[in-house]
Amino acid sequence: MMGKIFKISGISLIVIALFTILSLLIVGYEPQDQSPGLWLTGELATEPVADWSFTEQHGEIFVQTRSPWFIPHSVTTYCATYNDSFYLFSAYYGGGDFPDLRRWNKNVVRDPRVRLKIGDQLFDQTLSYIDDESIRMPVHQAFVDKYPQWASPGLENVHIFQVL
Repeated sequence: MMGKIFKISGISLIVIALFTILSLLIVGYEPQDQSPGLWLTGELATEPVADWSFTEQHGEIFVQTRSPWFIPHSVTTYCATYNDSFYLFSAYYGGGDFPDLRRWNKNVVRDPRVRLKIGDQLFDQTLSYIDDESIRMPVHQAFVDKYPQWASPGLENVHIFQVL
């Protein structure tokens, strides 16, 4: 009798888990403010983007990375354009070692393929970490200009990725 109850309970848990995973795959689970999410949903852009200037109308965008466990990890981030290129940034307000302080940074360093959500559109892209100071300085200034209310932790604590 007890074995039958455990068997039914086990099957019920598996059904609930599968239903939950299927629901998340269909409807996604997007990040909110500083809380990370999972899958992003929206309309996937099929054409390459030649002009990212439309992103200037968006304060925050979503970035979905690939975790080592094959579970998407998504976050919100700021973005800016500079010299016709599109950039994302990750601020380490208390300092810290890059990429260790942010899971999404660690994911991008390991696998630079990401999915961006801007408005209702999804864009499959590749990121490249920018460590060249001659590029970092003007891009950082582009972020400061776009987000005048933002208190930058200083260029040394802002990590910049270019969308390729």
